[in-house]
Amino acid sequence: MRSLLSRPKGPGLEDRLVALDSIVELGRERLDPAEVDAARSVLDRASERMGLGAEFTVVALAGSTGSGKSSLFNALSGTDLSQVGVRRPTTATAHAAVWGNGSSSRLLDWLGVPRRHHQDDPELNGLVLLDLPDHDSTQVEHRLEVDRLAGLVDLFVWVVDPQKYADAALHDGYLRPLASHAAVTLIVLNQIDKLQEAERRRCAADMARLVRADGLRDVKVMTTSARTGEGIEGLRDAIVERVRQERAAVERLSADLDLVVERIAPLCEGKTGGMSKGDQERLTEALAAAARIDAVTGAVAKSYRRDAALAMGWPFTRWLRRLRPDPLARLHLRRDASGGRTSLPPASPSQRAEVESAIRTVATRAAEGLPPPWPDLVRNRAAASTQEISDDLDRAVATTDLGDAIRPRWWTVGAALQTLLATAAVVGFLWLTILFVFEWFQIPRPPTPEIENFPWPTLLLFGGLLAGFLIAAVFGQLARVGAARRRKRAATKLRQQVAEVAVAQVLTPIEAELSARSQLCEALQRMRR
Repeated sequence: MRSLLSRPKGPGLEDRLVALDSIVELGRERLDPAEVDAARSVLDRASERMGLGAEFTVVALAGSTGSGKSSLFNALSGTDLSQVGVRRPTTATAHAAVWGNGSSSRLLDWLGVPRRHHQDDPELNGLVLLDLPDHDSTQVEHRLEVDRLAGLVDLFVWVVDPQKYADAALHDGYLRPLASHAAVTLIVLNQIDKLQEAERRRCAADMARLVRADGLRDVKVMTTSARTGEGIEGLRDAIVERVRQERAAVERLSADLDLVVERIAPLCEGKTGGMSKGDQERLTEALAAAARIDAVTGAVAKSYRRDAALAMGWPFTRWLRRLRPDPLARLHLRRDASGGRTSLPPASPSQRAEVESAIRTVATRAAEGLPPPWPDLVRNRAAASTQEISDDLDRAVATTDLGDAIRPRWWTVGAALQTLLATAAVVGFLWLTILFVFEWFQIPRPPTPEIENFPWPTLLLFGGLLAGFLIAAVFGQLARVGAARRRKRAATKLRQQVAEVAVAQVLTPIEAELSARSQLCEALQRMRR
């Protein structure tokens, strides 16, 4: 926040300026650039004006050609500083009369008023009185000068005459747009010496009606005659009172802030619809489909059964399993695989469309009920995430621990049992081979032990083979159950990872945009008086 004058600036003005600074920062690249520029202009102007102090009060006499404001300027200053004439236009550039011993040079430099006259009147100390060009001048540069200074002065004195007090150029161009500046506005009906008493009252009443219609409800219409001096003292007293209070600059800035509040207030109407749990779940499901979660979990189950068969399968056929590729390895999803990318196929067009639809739905629901531009901002912020979401999903799958490095303990028991049975079959086979050799060469052989008339070698061979085959079948069924469990656990982990991607890439950006709106509206609330 820019540094402000340390002296008191009125109740809450500094806090209001801090809040405006927050609005400018939050509104950048979010709100209409024209509105942001206007708010930044108020902030800069306030900082600059308060940096110049409240020692002087800048009062501007503004009016149309022929309204007599230059004559009124001379009457108030007691001089002939302003040239009076009937030629259009008369006053070409603003000039100032300055009362007081302090340094007004920096203030007048900031105002851009080169013509300045220093006066001596203790009662008017602290007054900088400007005579502005005609606001209805035929010269464009004159009107631009009025517009420029109208944005800088502390107190407006609008001078009208009985012939043109209802001029649309005044009411539509200045009074109505500055309706929030009633506290720093005076309306003067000049040249009343040209009217009869009844006409004066009627004209002043009609002007008051028009001023109220412009929104300046608390502004009193004063009547003066620069030629006769009637009403000059009352106008002078009103200006002197404002100068003594040293509040005009603060009230002007406060009125500028009120105008900013009025312009921005519609942006904070309405309430957010919020993101339903169902919409978030649909988004997660769409992302899960795009991440090929089903293909990954299927590979987890197949890889589990393959590893189980290699560990506990029938020893005489398990080597065939090695000829089949590992499903997880093919997808580069093994824990020992190098690199952080998978070889999963990209999402199909229909899956991408489903993801985009789910993102739009979540964003639309989140911004439901908000005034523009928030719905578009929320949707655009969410849509921007779709550019990177595919890579994030692939990375999430690649870094998920699928449990493939874990070998259940019962596999060790199964492998030992299969080894024992295979060993028994081999022993039986070798035993029978030795007996066959003995018979072939008619060598006397030792007696063969039997169980229920079944020789041990035969029992060992066929029993080992049959038992190993049956146990492999049983272990295969158990492996299917274990594969289903591991697939379920992997699916849970993968969906958690996908949900984190949804939060990071979609939900968090949406919430950040809604939070920015909340912060802006809170700052706007702090700006209110």
